[in-house]
Amino acid sequence: MQTASTNICERMGRSQELSEFKCGTVIGCHLCKKSIRDISLLLNIPRSTVSGIITKWKQLGTTATLPQSGRPRKMTERDQRMLKCAEVANCLQSQ
Repeated sequence: MQTASTNICERMGRSQELSEFKCGTVIGCHLCKKSIRDISLLLNIPRSTVSGIITKWKQLGTTATLPQSGRPRKMTERDQRMLKCAEVANCLQSQ
């Protein structure tokens, strides 16, 4: 049974992220000169998460989730457009 004051780590899975509103609240508190510890206690978020949000905001100027690195796509958007044009041309020729 969970109590009303559960830690955010207990409520959230590892893969979930904070909402834009919650990140904006952290930045708002930071701009109001609140310490990381105070923000953490106020919003019930771990200090490392608060610190990470503030660092990301200072470096990138945004708290939005950016694309992660990974394997590049095999087909670029240009390749997909070319394939679609070729398919349409092929359908018109067969009619």
